[in-house]
Amino acid sequence: MKPLTKKIVAGKYKGKLLKLPSKTTTRSSKGIVLESYFNTLQFEIMDSVLVELFSGSGSIGLEALSRGAKRILFMERDREALKVLRGNIAQTDPSACEVIAGDTFETIGQTLARLKQLGEPAYFFIDPPFSIREGHEDIYDKMLNLIAKLPRESVRLITIEHMSGLELPDAIGAYSLQKRKKFGKTSLSYYL
Repeated sequence: MKPLTKKIVAGKYKGKLLKLPSKTTTRSSKGIVLESYFNTLQFEIMDSVLVELFSGSGSIGLEALSRGAKRILFMERDREALKVLRGNIAQTDPSACEVIAGDTFETIGQTLARLKQLGEPAYFFIDPPFSIREGHEDIYDKMLNLIAKLPRESVRLITIEHMSGLELPDAIGAYSLQKRKKFGKTSLSYYL
């Protein structure tokens, strides 16, 4: 069976093929969702830092890198996905990428410490496994708790990719919903 792939859409690495981990462990962001996200962040992403939680293949972070982001922090715990992620990073600019391996809910402190070292707030892209997956029933509650604890000085914008049927609150800790875009079964919610 041929491995699943996805192309980088725009920028310096446009056309590079990224491998995708198996669909049993991760779920890739749809092209239309990715396009909308980068249309929203178009110029802000230049020279900025992006943190991709639950990275999988790293397609969001590597697209951001291709479009001019200066540093990407990837957070992923699945062993197979980490292997694929590191291979994808190797095709771009590994010196601009950092992988924080382990459970996102346990390694977020490490990521925040790294942002403090960099002295810069970051764009957070959060695409947790859908809660319908076994073992992930409480994933959204845990995600909301994680977001509520993110220090303001570390955040430029928080974007959550989620099932459209999920009603996210208008406020999560100090962060307020700015807008929501729906793409069939998937939605993007922006918080600041």
